Amino acid sequence: MALNYEIDNIDIQILNILMENAFTPYTEIGKKLFISAGTVHVRMNKMEKLGIVRSPQLQIDLAKLGMDITAFIGVYLIRSDSYDQVVRELKKIDAVISCNYTTGNYSLFLKIVCRDTQHLREILHDKIQKIEGISRTETLISLEESFNRPINIAELPASS
Repeated sequence: MALNYEIDNIDIQILNILMENAFTPYTEIGKKLFISAGTVHVRMNKMEKLGIVRSPQLQIDLAKLGMDITAFIGVYLIRSDSYDQVVRELKKIDAVISCNYTTGNYSLFLKIVCRDTQHLREILHDKIQKIEGISRTETLISLEESFNRPINIAELPASS
């Protein structure tokens, strides 16, 4: 696959439709965009091979599955060279659903989901805070996620 494939307006429209609803059949996308389902399939394959499109994910209402607490944890590292080891250990904790290396006060910023406050305490005390390389943490509990949406890539500035 040539790496000089350029994303065009059709590709962007396909991506926007799928970001809105990843279950949209290629036949329906084709009808909306006046192209064949085969064309949608070929374009998606190209974007996957280029790494533009990664694996699709289901969005699940975790609260309905008993995971009622979402928390954000700022992590302070003892030294910046402990980053790789700390991240490897954090990946082993299923409750940690995202980890970002950041600037500012925290070295890392985590998003975790837990059943309840007792579960949150166990994750913090028994797992996260025991990882070698972490000096301390600060926890923010989310009271409500007001929205969570994909970006409209058609509105992104063109790359030069």
